[in-house]
This record gives sequence, structure tokens and C-alpha cells, in this order.
Amino acid sequence: MKKQIPAFKNEDAEREFWANHDSSDYVDWSKAKRAVFPNLKPSTKTISLRLPESIIAALKVLANKRDVPYQSLLKVFLAEKVEAELRHGHAKPA
Repeated sequence: MKKQIPAFKNEDAEREFWANHDSSDYVDWSKAKRAVFPNLKPSTKTISLRLPESIIAALKVLANKRDVPYQSLLKVFLAEKVEAELRHGHAKPA
């Protein structure tokens, strides 16, 4: 019998819980079905980031070659690097 998933007071509490617990203790993944959410958009948060002008200029050149906005290209680069770091185990737990 699987454990009961607790009620969470907010998303941060739920995130903390799942970061420290194995979901297989709570969910029978053998009964899971694949779901597709074509209209789901990830939450975003605006941040302020100071970068050297030379990096911004180089990013704009690269973005122009790809015909995309430089901010979008920066997000792609950042997402790729974060994913690579997580895959290779370089990230340290928070």
C-alpha cells in the first residue's frame, strides 16, 4: 500500500517535500498514463541581470545570425547549460 500524499499549504512546501521524498513511495507509476498538455506554458519570473556590454553585443550578433531576439537566445543558452550541469551531476543540492 502506498503512502498518502500530504496536503501542502503552498507550492514551495510541495516543492520542498518532493525534493526530499521518493515519489514511488506515494505513486504506483506502473499505472501511470502519458499525458500531453499542448497549451501549457511554464511560469516565468522577471529578473534583473547585469552583464558586461561585450557579452550582450556578442549575444546580439549570434541572435541576429539565427534571426531570433537576443533575450530568447540567452534563455536557450542558459537552459541548455543548466540541463547539462544537472545531467552530469555538477549541481550541488540547495
